Amino acid sequence: MIETIKQQIKQTLEAYYLTQYHLEIGIIVEEPKNPELGDISVPMFSVVKALRKPMPDIVKEAIQVLKTLDSVEDIQNVGAFINLKLLKTKLAEDVLKKVLLEEETYGSSTIGNGKRVTLDYSAPNIAKSFSVGHLRSTMIGNSINLILKKCGYETFSINYLGDWGTQFGKMIVAYKKWGNLEVIQKNPIQELTNLYVRFHEEAKENPSLDDEAREAFRKMELQDPEYLELWRWIREESLKESTQIYDLLGVTFDSYNGEAFYNDKMEGVVEELEYKGLLREDQGAQIVDLGEDVPPALIKRSDGGSLYITRDLAAVFYRKKEYQFDKILYVVGNEQKLHFTQLKRLITKMGYDFADQIEHVNFGLYLTNGKKMSTRSGRVVKLYDVLMKAIGLAYDLIDAKNPQLKDKEQTAKAVGIAAIVFGDLKNYRGLDAEFDIEQSVKFEGQTGPYLQYTGVRIASIIREKEIHLNQMDIEVFQKPHYFDLIKQIASFKTTLERSASEYAPSILAKYLLGLAQSFNKFYSIEKINAEEEALRNANFAIAKATRIVLNEGLRLLGISYVEEM
Repeated sequence: MIETIKQQIKQTLEAYYLTQYHLEIGIIVEEPKNPELGDISVPMFSVVKALRKPMPDIVKEAIQVLKTLDSVEDIQNVGAFINLKLLKTKLAEDVLKKVLLEEETYGSSTIGNGKRVTLDYSAPNIAKSFSVGHLRSTMIGNSINLILKKCGYETFSINYLGDWGTQFGKMIVAYKKWGNLEVIQKNPIQELTNLYVRFHEEAKENPSLDDEAREAFRKMELQDPEYLELWRWIREESLKESTQIYDLLGVTFDSYNGEAFYNDKMEGVVEELEYKGLLREDQGAQIVDLGEDVPPALIKRSDGGSLYITRDLAAVFYRKKEYQFDKILYVVGNEQKLHFTQLKRLITKMGYDFADQIEHVNFGLYLTNGKKMSTRSGRVVKLYDVLMKAIGLAYDLIDAKNPQLKDKEQTAKAVGIAAIVFGDLKNYRGLDAEFDIEQSVKFEGQTGPYLQYTGVRIASIIREKEIHLNQMDIEVFQKPHYFDLIKQIASFKTTLERSASEYAPSILAKYLLGLAQSFNKFYSIEKINAEEEALRNANFAIAKATRIVLNEGLRLLGISYVEEM
């Protein structure tokens, strides 16, 4: 609602200057850093520059225009700024009625109406444990997907499984040299991961193993029956583990088409590159020059084997045809920046005009003791183990605080997963983050359980209470701790729109922390279940509105809310 008033102020002044002076002047409308100055501030520098009139005259004229707005209670001038105080009671009443009427649909936006977005995220590698390192892509992508849907976009989520490539040649060589089928079948992914680690250890002393791996992968591409059967079994076992993780996290996808899906689609891309005169030979390999500022793209190895970028080219053309996207997002780590620069340059050189629709939504690494996690070195933390530990820690905390709670196991599951997911999403995605499970599970501070606990506190206050919106004491909304909450609730929609435009769930996460902190401050000041009915209605309304926004915000982060803790 405040954003609507800001827009109204902007449009009113811009329309006035266009009519009066025949000039298009962009007006900035913001909130002052010091709330005592007002609720909204309008700097007039751009108007002075355009009209070349003294600042006092410009300010006086603008104030007369703004006095026509019925949402403004008071207007003051400080230097080059016009500060406005809003009619707090009217704004608060409008906001609360809107939230309690719309409930979980509150905050929905239309900025994405008519636009399609394809998202590529999670993408675990087959035959390796689903590690904590894959949590970032999975949950950042999942939250962006949910936020975009809330903002009106039509989305398609793709789990581009790493189910092809030289790594399988390594796995096959390791399996044939050191594998024991009986042992592997007891714990497939862990044993296959052990073999993968052993391969890299052995290859340090015996580099010829890498040649054997490339040859094994070449046989896979030539449809060797024995190797393909082994590959299918490994893929199937890996998907079982991944599905277990996704079920725990509540994450689903529209497509699980991995790299192998594009095997029969790559040759057409290579032929098109050749037809357009873009391919050239370099030491037996096929490459495309991308300019002096970008390394050439390696399309085919000297032995005829395919490369990751060749499959990505085939994938993006398939997805463009299949989904007709306006934007395709790749939620992939910072280290893949060059890859996507090459991909976009290739598409442009091929004569297509949608390279600017490709967006690399980058993120930093999860670190353990300051070091990058790595499967090949054996330094990896399995996500399933982490989730189970978090759920166990949450159970112990809940059992200590509320031993009589029903369904403790389900609540602990929701709280433990919230701890891990929010511990990730509160960080700006572009930065590296240290993984700290004990810190994440706490019920206070900047944690998921803190947000859930705030929601539970509100639920316990308003449960089975009647709220009469037409019988509120609206004058209390003049008080700072009331109006601070109203302003934050009112800004939910614009927060989501900003999160969507920047592909940044951290913006929403930080907003929810601020909202929870403001409510808990409010709770410490006011007796919410007040004796006087009109005051009680106002308190219940603002508490319920806060819970609606908290719950919906948590959902958009991929986190469940709970009724009791």
